[in-house]
Amino acid sequence: MTQKSLRRIAVKIGSNVLTRKDGTLDITRMSSIVDQVAELHRRGMEIILISSGAVASGRSELRLSQSLDSVSARQLYSAVGQAKLINRYYELFRDHGIACGQILTTKENFSTRRHYLNQKHCMDVMLANNVIPIVNENDTVSVTELMFTDNDELSGLIASMMGMQALIILSNIDGVYDGDPFSPGTRLISDIHDAADASGCIAKSKSSAGRGGMATKYRIACKVASEGIAVIIANGKRDDILLDLMDKKNTVPHTLFHAAATPTSSVKKWIAHSKGFAKGSITVNEGAAEAMLAPTRASLLPVGVTAIDGDFEKDDIVRVVDADGKVIAWGRTSYKSDDARKLMGGRGGRPLIHSDYLYIDD
Repeated sequence: MTQKSLRRIAVKIGSNVLTRKDGTLDITRMSSIVDQVAELHRRGMEIILISSGAVASGRSELRLSQSLDSVSARQLYSAVGQAKLINRYYELFRDHGIACGQILTTKENFSTRRHYLNQKHCMDVMLANNVIPIVNENDTVSVTELMFTDNDELSGLIASMMGMQALIILSNIDGVYDGDPFSPGTRLISDIHDAADASGCIAKSKSSAGRGGMATKYRIACKVASEGIAVIIANGKRDDILLDLMDKKNTVPHTLFHAAATPTSSVKKWIAHSKGFAKGSITVNEGAAEAMLAPTRASLLPVGVTAIDGDFEKDDIVRVVDADGKVIAWGRTSYKSDDARKLMGGRGGRPLIHSDYLYIDD
């Protein structure tokens, strides 16, 4: 994978890359990454940054006189820190004659196809006009149950939504190891072709500055790679890491998750990353389950439905479960729940979920 073969990439910068040990913003590292992004931008690459660091930035600015609960503290630090973070990016990119723009989003913004496409359109317009989008979760309005797991999850969603050729996740270690990365004798795994290749090696611990850890990175990387997008995990603390990955891939420590040969459609990518917003469930009989799970991926017809739970509207995402209650798929429904119940078990009519809008997590 060389710069010549890549024209559209997403780069996720973790909190541990952008912050010092004392929790303050590492301006030197931030400037170095911007210099590299600017160089790739000059080469003609379209780049989206998914940047952590807002909460850490705010924490370094404030000395609170009273104790706050975790949600309140996060909202306060983010409100102050996001302004500091984006202003610094603005100044650094301006020195290169490059414009950047801020996009703050929440998990709910991906729950409907309309909101999803609105965000995509905004970023498409920015890229078309040589503006670098800088994306972060809006922690000032997000609450615990509606937050992304961390920015790894957000970066995977952005990479899929924007049809990026690659997602580069910059962490504070070189990639995925076959054991504890800080123990003697452990080996860096350079290539992963399947989700099971290294799943047993992943530690469950979280990073010190962020909310995620390698387990989250591994899960997101496998999912994004399965959709036809290459994923690289590398050490953002290394000098010139982005340029070296593009120009000297074989000599730079990293882990590459190879992209699936057959890309997933844009609608199915949306469903795959938004299945947590399912508004209800449709139970199907054995024949319908077999037809949907077959390699040809048949549509779900009313005749195969035995039960419908929940209230949903046309185009909402719903779960599809088999007779044993196991979730076998997610899809965008063609009917609202009341109309779907009237058609349940009958023959004829349009599919409740067309195969083009059916996502199965193999």
